[in-house]
Amino acid sequence: QVQLMESGGGSMQAGGSLQLNCTLSGSRLVDYALGWFRQSTGKEREVVAAINYNGGRVYYADSVKGRFTISRDNAKNAAYLQMNSLKPEDTDEYFCAAVYGGGLPRIPSQYAFWGQGTRVTISS
Repeated sequence: QVQLMESGGGSMQAGGSLQLNCTLSGSRLVDYALGWFRQSTGKEREVVAAINYNGGRVYYADSVKGRFTISRDNAKNAAYLQMNSLKPEDTDEYFCAAVYGGGLPRIPSQYAFWGQGTRVTISS
């Protein structure tokens, strides 16, 4: 049974950095594309970044391009989202998601497995 678990969220002042971590258990991470999504109460979940199975292709939402970096370590069954130059509008619940196979999915419905989420709060 594939399970994902996020960690690394927290509270930070604007301009600071946080790293989110996502660990996959129950399977091999190398077999999955991964995405980071965020969601505010009452809003739709939106993609932040995505990475293909070997890290050779990545995608970033325009709102985080140049500030966030997605990466993965398949040997550790882990993925990461390094978030720099954080802004108050980055405040959200962040989720990692995985889907078996190749490609670079960007839509929540394309992902089969989800973590529980980790809260990021950025104050001005």
